[in-house]
Amino acid sequence: MVGDFAHTGGDRDTRNASGVDATRLPRMTNAPMTNTTEDVGPAARTSAAQASAAADPAAQTMVLTGERTAPGIAEENYWFRRHEIAYTHVLDACAGATVLEAGSGEGYGADMLADVAAEVICVDYDATAVDHARARYPRLVVHRGNLVDLPLPDDSVDTVVNFQVIEHLWDQPLFVRECARVLRPGGTLFMSTPNRITFSPGRDTPLNPFHTRELDPAELRDLLTDNGFEITSMLGVHHGPALRALDKRWNGSFIDAQIDRALAGEPWPVALTADVGSIRTSDFEIHPDDIEASLDLLAVAVLR
Repeated sequence: MVGDFAHTGGDRDTRNASGVDATRLPRMTNAPMTNTTEDVGPAARTSAAQASAAADPAAQTMVLTGERTAPGIAEENYWFRRHEIAYTHVLDACAGATVLEAGSGEGYGADMLADVAAEVICVDYDATAVDHARARYPRLVVHRGNLVDLPLPDDSVDTVVNFQVIEHLWDQPLFVRECARVLRPGGTLFMSTPNRITFSPGRDTPLNPFHTRELDPAELRDLLTDNGFEITSMLGVHHGPALRALDKRWNGSFIDAQIDRALAGEPWPVALTADVGSIRTSDFEIHPDDIEASLDLLAVAVLR
């Protein structure tokens, strides 16, 4: 890739809170979400997906590499819902605004924002992601571009959304300054990222091959305040009651139960498949309490 960053599609990270590399979770290529608890096999899934994609290219699900998540993939449901909660949280704040999603990836989050925003502009460097988002989400204005050199004029948007992307960038300060450049006076930046403390515990460098630098709450605060922003809220994503119950059911970690089964190369048990499929966005919580123990961080910052 050309440019100063490693990977710039949004709705990214697929590592677990114990630091295990979830890029080794089973991935289905272009596979639709189903409610079945039986494993019909990858050949059957791929054949069905190819037929569906041929009939409607815009409905095609992106191939998962571990770099980003996407809707409509059964085994990915935990990670997808964990990412989706951040978009749900900022919907009211984006109402009537001109919104930039910097690192829009598959585009599902930007399309959620388009339900309430006056306009949603997307920038991503990945050509496949850009083509997919343009085909699947016609309400969006999607540009291919480098996040440290955004293809937008100064003072052109009210809000910047940057979810699960900053940890992929080589020059994080330069990107934050680009966000400041394109925001109108008093504009808002929403930024989410995995919490390094729980995502890669005990490590200074990420295990995830798609990450360049992960951040803890203090590091994220410093990154934003050193580059033109004032933090108004530092929030964390946590398991709600239903997910805490699943943690107990699966020997202390529902996430590790998924990872362990994937690493064993065995079909998922019916019970695990059902539990993953049952997760809703509302099963996650976002609040400022116990921020150090959060799964993901969500910073709300205004342009100084």
